[in-house]
Amino acid sequence: MSALEPRDAGTAVEPSSAEAPQGSVLDAAHRALSVGIVSVVLLIAFEATAVGTAMPVAARELDGVSVYAFAFSAYFTTSLFGMVVAGQWSDRNGPLVPVTAGISAFAAGLLLSGTATAMWVFILGRAVQGLGGGLVIVALYVVVSRAYEERLRPAIMAAFAASWVVPSVVGPLVSGTITERLGWRWVFVGIPLLVVLPLALALPAIRRTASGPADPSAPRAPWDRRRVLLALAMSAGAALLQYAGQEPRRLSLLPAAAGVALLVPAVRGLLPRGTVRAARGLPAVVLLRGVAAGSFIAAESFVPLMLVTQRGVSPTLAGLSLALGGLTWALGSWIQSRPWTEPYRERLVVLGMLLVALAIAAVPSVLLPAVPVGVVATAWGFGCLGMGLVIASTSVLLMKLSPPEEAGANSAALQISDGLSNVLLLTGGGAAFAALGGGAVGHAVSSTASGASHPAAFAVVFLPMAGVALVGAWVATRLGSGRGDD
Repeated sequence: MSALEPRDAGTAVEPSSAEAPQGSVLDAAHRALSVGIVSVVLLIAFEATAVGTAMPVAARELDGVSVYAFAFSAYFTTSLFGMVVAGQWSDRNGPLVPVTAGISAFAAGLLLSGTATAMWVFILGRAVQGLGGGLVIVALYVVVSRAYEERLRPAIMAAFAASWVVPSVVGPLVSGTITERLGWRWVFVGIPLLVVLPLALALPAIRRTASGPADPSAPRAPWDRRRVLLALAMSAGAALLQYAGQEPRRLSLLPAAAGVALLVPAVRGLLPRGTVRAARGLPAVVLLRGVAAGSFIAAESFVPLMLVTQRGVSPTLAGLSLALGGLTWALGSWIQSRPWTEPYRERLVVLGMLLVALAIAAVPSVLLPAVPVGVVATAWGFGCLGMGLVIASTSVLLMKLSPPEEAGANSAALQISDGLSNVLLLTGGGAAFAALGGGAVGHAVSSTASGASHPAAFAVVFLPMAGVALVGAWVATRLGSGRGDD
């Protein structure tokens, strides 16, 4: 497949002798757009890391601890639907309107949650916010595919990854301080104030470089109502599976079965043909994104809980043990963006998945008292380095394999694979964790001693996820050119 060339940016004007001969993401043609869209990602990253810190306090004040998990699942399920809608919307009309609508919905959801006086209103706000996040992330991928030459895309994807570094390190600290000094509501209502700068920078630049359909002379394709219905089915199925995983009892088999019945046709209809069997090219890229993200996030979610309950580490130190990962993730993204790595991209991705698998497998070693707790920080640093190589590379490969008129749908498929695998592997890991007595470890959270020791409950999460990551290393060998018809 030929490279996706931008419509306007960076192609009409020859660089002056004072400029780099091949330009950059910060040259005159791209500077405003790059700063604007990276600011959007920075905003989303800060929200993701900050809101989680304030969430327990909000749930207690709103008397909603019993439905605490739905504050997360509401965001996730609506974001899946937003991803599909954004893909079609961007392909038909360009990414400008989906980005605008997404940022607006994201801010509106934060304000709704931040001013809620009942837990159901808070959850509704999270759902609105998730819809906006789903719209934004897919539309931004379309912007990158249209406004940046192929040689610049690794650099802008590395910038996306780097924009998570500062929020991942300071976000929980800032959020905790605001929650303690001003109240949890300010964590939610304060973030929308930051929307103005990304809008002012990004929207005019998107209008100049990536607005309208990819081919203005072609007839505009109608909305694919079948895909929209499949997206609704997928979101409902994901929510049912999460609910079933949180309530491990016989009656939970009913919502679990209903969730699977909704998910199977939705996945088959929304992901590229051949994704499940890792067909070469685009299907393997989409599958790898899900395998990498799902195994890593499912494992990472249990790391702080394991350190607090099994080794008596304070919650703050447990969170800081993962902070190094933000830096090494950005390093991995930077490495894959270097021009000399392009011929070796597939090998780098295989290496990245091997690092992820080894990191996940090494983390539960701290369940042995003789193993220093610092092993977690070291292992997770290497795992995040691998994720930096993999995640940015899958985005670059997707754009390379997608014709302009399919960039939105394929970007949506990539994000769907990412998000859906998160909920499926988290649900499976959580159910296994609970089945081996993991629920009892919560009573040890406030204690400095591991009063409820259940090492098997944690091992049954980490070791299977390491195996999933190893499968990802095999999938990474099938990223070569092709559209999935091997």
